[in-house]
Amino acid sequence: MKFLFDFFPLILFFLVYKLGGSNPAAASALADQYLGGMVSGGKIIADQAPIMLATVVAILATFLQVGYLMMRRRKVDTMLWVSFVVIVVFGGATIYFHDETFIKWKPTMLYWLFAAALFVSQVFFGKNMMRSVMQEALPLPEAIWPRVGYTWMIFMFLIGALNLFMAFVVFRDNTPAWVNFKVFGMTAIFFVFSMGQAMMLMKHVPQEEA
Repeated sequence: MKFLFDFFPLILFFLVYKLGGSNPAAASALADQYLGGMVSGGKIIADQAPIMLATVVAILATFLQVGYLMMRRRKVDTMLWVSFVVIVVFGGATIYFHDETFIKWKPTMLYWLFAAALFVSQVFFGKNMMRSVMQEALPLPEAIWPRVGYTWMIFMFLIGALNLFMAFVVFRDNTPAWVNFKVFGMTAIFFVFSMGQAMMLMKHVPQEEA
């Protein structure tokens, strides 16, 4: 259930983008009707409509996530707040300038901000954010946690760089392919990396004596 909640904006982004691409006339009409007053020049080119609509839906979905948690008086974790700010800023720029460049930068900025937060927290404040997240499931020895923190910092930096490479080099003129990579490729990379980390770290978990 938490998986669906966490990926709610991404899932909606993908579905709306694909629906818009499959129905370009309807997507263009919707974008002109509801977004025309929000963009520079007041006119959205037809082939930009799917990414514009998907971006708006992703912003609204993230807003709903935050609102739902606050309404239930549950804690809104730091990364959700950061994600909310990043999607509003970069998504808003995508819509206003009707330029998909900004939304393509959004994942990279999110990953790099997270890497920076891990670095600052661990190096300058002595607080390991990955330990706070993982220690309940993986009660590792004290000496292992700094290594875990640095590993995630490097991973976040590299996956952010990979997004830029795929968006602006490999799929430079193919936004649908980049969307597929963002939704499926990057999710798979996260899953494989997380599972690999867990398997490698399990050997460091102290075994309880019988």
